[in-house]
Amino acid sequence: MQSYFSTTLNPAPDKRVLIFLLSSIGLIVLPHIYHIPITVFGFFFLLLSWRFIGIWKPERLPNRLVVLLLMLCGIALLYSQHRGLFGRDAGTRLFIIALGLKLMEIKSERDLYLITYLAFIVAASQFLYEQSLAMAAYILFVCCVLLATLVSINTRNPQTRVALKTAAIIIAQAIPMAIVVFILFPRIEAPRWMLFKDENQAKSGLSDTMEPGSISDLGMSDKLVFRVKFAGPMPPPNQRYWRGPVMSYTDGKRWTRMTRAPNPDSFARIQVSGTPYQYTLLMEPQNKNWVFALDMPTEFPAQLHQNANYQLITSENPDKRAEYKVTSYPHYNTGLITPIEYNDATQLPGEASAKIKQLVQQLQGFDSTPEVFINALLNHFRQEDFHYTLTPPLMEENPIETFLFTTRYGFCSHYAAAFVYLMRVAEIPARVVTGFQGGEFNKVGNFLEIRQADAHAWAEVWIEHKGWVRFDPTAAIAPERIEQNIDIEQLVPGGAISYVQTSAEAQAAFNWLKQARDLWRNVDYNWQRWVINYDNKNQSRFLSSLGIADIRAMIYSMLVLVGLITAVLSWFLLYQKQKTTDKAVLIYNRFCKKIAKRGLSRGASEGARDFAERIKIQLPEHSKDIDRITDVFISLRYGKQAKPEDMKKLSRLVAGFKV
Repeated sequence: MQSYFSTTLNPAPDKRVLIFLLSSIGLIVLPHIYHIPITVFGFFFLLLSWRFIGIWKPERLPNRLVVLLLMLCGIALLYSQHRGLFGRDAGTRLFIIALGLKLMEIKSERDLYLITYLAFIVAASQFLYEQSLAMAAYILFVCCVLLATLVSINTRNPQTRVALKTAAIIIAQAIPMAIVVFILFPRIEAPRWMLFKDENQAKSGLSDTMEPGSISDLGMSDKLVFRVKFAGPMPPPNQRYWRGPVMSYTDGKRWTRMTRAPNPDSFARIQVSGTPYQYTLLMEPQNKNWVFALDMPTEFPAQLHQNANYQLITSENPDKRAEYKVTSYPHYNTGLITPIEYNDATQLPGEASAKIKQLVQQLQGFDSTPEVFINALLNHFRQEDFHYTLTPPLMEENPIETFLFTTRYGFCSHYAAAFVYLMRVAEIPARVVTGFQGGEFNKVGNFLEIRQADAHAWAEVWIEHKGWVRFDPTAAIAPERIEQNIDIEQLVPGGAISYVQTSAEAQAAFNWLKQARDLWRNVDYNWQRWVINYDNKNQSRFLSSLGIADIRAMIYSMLVLVGLITAVLSWFLLYQKQKTTDKAVLIYNRFCKKIAKRGLSRGASEGARDFAERIKIQLPEHSKDIDRITDVFISLRYGKQAKPEDMKKLSRLVAGFKV
C-alpha cells in the first residue's frame, strides 16, 4: 500500500536542501516571538523540530491520523487566540500554523516549492509589526536564504556557498528595478474603513486622565514617541515643552480633560512675539490623535487643528507614522479668560482642609498677587524637605494633602497636581498640562528624539495682562530634570534618577559608542522619513520637484527606466563571457588540456562520454584511466548520489593522468 507521503510527481528532496530550507524557515519565524502568543510560537517550533528529526529518521514522521490531530490542535490554538477573521494578528498566526503543518508533508520537490512560497508570505508579515531598517535588512537576508533554497532545489549538486552567492546576485540585480518601481509607481492610500485595528500598535503612553503615579510609570520606557528637526536654532532645554492633553477637572485624586468646543475669539486674542521656531515633527504611530508641539503653535498643516486648550489634533489616522511642519512662538499672550474657562480652572472637588488653607495663608495666597503666591510656593518646594523620585509611595487617600504634609516624595504629576490645587484654593485659575519635556539631541542627524521617559506634567496659571503662563514646579525641586536629559539606562530600581553627565572622562570613555548609536539612529530616522513615510503626498511632492507632475508622466518614466534597466541586465547576462565556477568542470578541463597535447581536442558540443569513446581509440593504453575520470566527472556533474569525497577522487585521478 502506498504511504501517505509518497508521490510520483517529483523525486525525493536532497537532505542538504531540507536542512537549508528548515533553517531558513526557523530564522523567518523567530522574530515573531514578540508578536504572536507563546503557545502558537511553541507549537510551530515543535513541528519544525519534529521535521528536522525526520530528515535522519523518516520513520518518525507522523502518519495521516497524527497529521489530522496536529491540524485539529492548530485550529484549537487559533480559536483560543481568536481576534476575528481578518486583521494582522489573525492572518499572521494562520500563516505560521499553516506553514508548520505543511512541513509535515514534505516528501517531494513540489512540496518544497509550496513551503518556500508560503515562507515568503510569513517573512513579509514581519513588516506589519516592525518597519525599522534593521528588520528590513534581516528580512532581506532570510529572503536571500529562501531564494538560495530554490537555487539548490534546481541544482543537481547543491552547494550552500554557491547557492547563496547566486541568490545574492539575483537580489542585487532586482534592487535597481525595485527602487524605480517604489519611487514611481502611483501610491494609492487605502480608505480608512479598510485599515485593520491593531491593538499592539505603538502608543504615546499618555492618557486622557492623570493621577498619582500615572506618568511615573513611563519614566523607565525608552519607546520612541516622535522626532523633531529644526530648520534653524533649537530652543534651550528649559523651553522644550511639547504640549499634550490639558487637565482641568479633578475629583481630588484624578485629573481629566474638559472637552469644550474651541472659541475662535480666543485664538484671535493670542499675541505672539520674538523669533519663531520652525521644525518638522515625525510622529510615531499611536492610539491618540494628538500631535505634540512647542508653545505656541501658529502655523501648521491643514490636517491639524487646535482644540480649546491650544493642543494640536490631527484629522488623519494616528495609527500611521506622519510628518508635520510646525512654527511656534516661545513668547505669547493668550489674552482674557472666558467665564467658562474661569469656572473650569477654579473647580475644586469640595472644601479644602484646614491644613491646606493654613498653608495657602502662610504663603500669602489669599492676600497677595498671583505672582507673589507663585514665587512663595515654588520657594516652599525648594526649601522644604521635598524630593523628586520615579517611585513615590502610594497615596490612596487625600493624595495631595498626603504628598504636601506627609511623604513629600513625588514625580512631576504630584508636583503639578499639588501646585494647581493650591492655586485654585487661592481662587487663582490654574490647570495641569501633560506632554513631554526635553528630548535627546542626535549630533549626527541634528534632530531631537523624544521618548516616553520624557513624559512630563506642568502647570498653567492665568495671570491678568499675560494670559496663560507656564510654571513648572518640578524645575523648583529638580532643575536638572529640565536642563539635562534623563539617562534611562542608569535609572535604578529604588527610584533614584541619574542624569547625563558631561565630564571629560565619561565622554572620552563612551564617545565612540554614542557616535555609533547616533549614526545608526540617524540612518533609521532618514529610513523612516524617506522610505516608510513615502506616501502619496510625499511622492507627489518629491516627483514634482523632478518635473513629474501627473500619473501619465509617472507611468512613462517608470516604463522607460524599467526598460533601460532590463536592457542593461540582459546585455550583462547574455553577452558577458561566462566563467565556469563548478569545481568538477574546472578539474575536468585540466584533463581535457592534457589530452589536447596529443592533438585530441574536445568539441564544443561533445559530451564527456562521447569524448571518452573517441580518445580511447587513439589512446587504448589509457582506456581504464579515461573511463575512471569520465565516470567520476559524470557522477559529480549530473548524478544525484555524488559524494564529497568524489571531488577529491577526480582531482587525484586527473593529477595522476600522464600522456
